[in-house]
Amino acid sequence: MELRGCRSEDRCFGVKEDQTQSILLRLLRQRASLEPATFFDTLDEAFPQGPDQRKTTRILSGLAKQRALDMTLLVLSWHEMNRYELNHYHYNAVVDACAKCCAWTQALQLLSVMAQSVVESDTITFSAAVSACEKGGKWE
Repeated sequence: MELRGCRSEDRCFGVKEDQTQSILLRLLRQRASLEPATFFDTLDEAFPQGPDQRKTTRILSGLAKQRALDMTLLVLSWHEMNRYELNHYHYNAVVDACAKCCAWTQALQLLSVMAQSVVESDTITFSAAVSACEKGGKWE
C-alpha cells in the first residue's frame, strides 16, 4: 500500500506510536471498499473504552495526510454517534483534510457545525478553511 509521507510502514504519518500507526493502517486498508459499518467496527475495536483524545487527533491528522477526507468525516460521525467529546484539534485535522482535498464546501460546513456547538474555532481552523477555499478556487 502506497502511503503519502511514509518511508516505511514502521515510521509513518509522523507518528512514532505503534498502536496509532496500526489503527491508521487498518483504517486505510478499508478505503477501497469503504463501508461505514465496518469502519465503525474497526474504531470500536481500537477504542473499547472510548477514544483517547490525543490518539484520535493523531489518527485524524494521519488520515488528512493521506487525503482521506471521507474517512475523517466518518471518524467525526462515529464520535457523534457514540456521544464522545470532540475538540478543536479534531475539527482542525478534518478541516485540514478538506483543504488538502480542495473540499471548500465541507470546510465551511464544519465551521458552521463548530459555531453551533461548544467547540471554538481558532486561527488554525480558519487558516485551513481559507486554504480549502483557495484550493477550491473560491478565494479571491
